[in-house]
Amino acid sequence: MAPSDRPYYQPSLARIHHDGFGFHADATAPGILQLLAAVRVRAGLVVEIGCGSGLLTKHLTDAGHRVLATDASPAMIDLARAYAPDAVEHRVLVLPDDPLPEADAIVSTGHALSYLATKEQVEASLVACARALRPGGILALDLEDVSLVDVPLRPHPIGWLADDWALVVEHVSDGPSHLAREHTIFVREADGRYRREFERHDNVLVDVSAVAGRVLGSEGLVVEVSDSFGDEANMTGLKVVTAVRAG
Repeated sequence: MAPSDRPYYQPSLARIHHDGFGFHADATAPGILQLLAAVRVRAGLVVEIGCGSGLLTKHLTDAGHRVLATDASPAMIDLARAYAPDAVEHRVLVLPDDPLPEADAIVSTGHALSYLATKEQVEASLVACARALRPGGILALDLEDVSLVDVPLRPHPIGWLADDWALVVEHVSDGPSHLAREHTIFVREADGRYRREFERHDNVLVDVSAVAGRVLGSEGLVVEVSDSFGDEANMTGLKVVTAVRAG
């Protein structure tokens, strides 16, 4: 949740993200589907954290998974209902406070937990995910690592342009465990003029290997940290955590 309690990804940016940034879900889907093959065979429940507009959700449901799609952004959930209607439910859910149902798998892409305000909230959310896993359950998610601050920030903002929107993003950081993306959004109105909006997304960075090993290990999960879910190439500093509860 944003520090102002106004959810990240208001309707304009949610639609832009859906239209222009589906490549991460497309890239990670094959590896995630392979990780969840046994869950699909037993018709287990997959809880998706930070489903966004349903880009990964649709890959999961098309493969035959039962999916509870959740996100902290009501605008994203509205898009997910339309784009991935075969999920068993679409739910606004904000970790670590909102309860998670028992699940056979919990998945998340797009470093959803990194959008939380503090390291303590990230750790509490990992605990909540671990405790929601049934015996034999699988956790697969990505997080932004502290090594990301060692990657030189772009000296200038970067931008994208489509037929009816434009997006300019600037990366800023004020410390070793913080990265923010400042989004300036332009959406074309019916009269041809552009409406301007702004969203700042603050991300907390953690030592993913240390945090995942300690927090999830203490919950009885067997943990592995890697650079990808499968064969995809992720941005530097994005780490993938996979963990299994025995049973």
